[in-house]
Amino acid sequence: MCEVGMDVFAAELAHGAFVIDARESDEYTAGHVPGALSTPLSALGAVLGELPGGRPVYVICASGNRSARAAEQLAALGVEAVSVAGGTTAWARTGRPLVRGNAVHAA
Repeated sequence: MCEVGMDVFAAELAHGAFVIDARESDEYTAGHVPGALSTPLSALGAVLGELPGGRPVYVICASGNRSARAAEQLAALGVEAVSVAGGTTAWARTGRPLVRGNAVHAA
C-alpha cells in the first residue's frame, strides 16, 4: 500500500487525481476535499467497476486510518491505490478548502 503526504496529494489533486472519500456519508457531507467521491469503507466492494483503470485512486478519510485500510483492500484487488496521510483533518488544518453538502457517490 502506498501513502502520500498532504503536499503531494494537493499537487496530484490539482492535476485531476481521482479521489474517493472512505468516510460515512454524514462525515462527507459535513466537509470533504473538492472533487472527492463518497465511497464509505463498508461499500468499497460495490464500486470496484466504477474506479478508473491505469491511474492511481487516492483514498482519503478523516485521519488516514480508514483510507489506509481501503487502499490495502483495493491494492489486493489490483487497483493502484494511494492513501492520503492525515486525511481530511490535515487538509483542513493546512487551510485548504472543504466542500459541504450532499454526498456524490462513486457508484
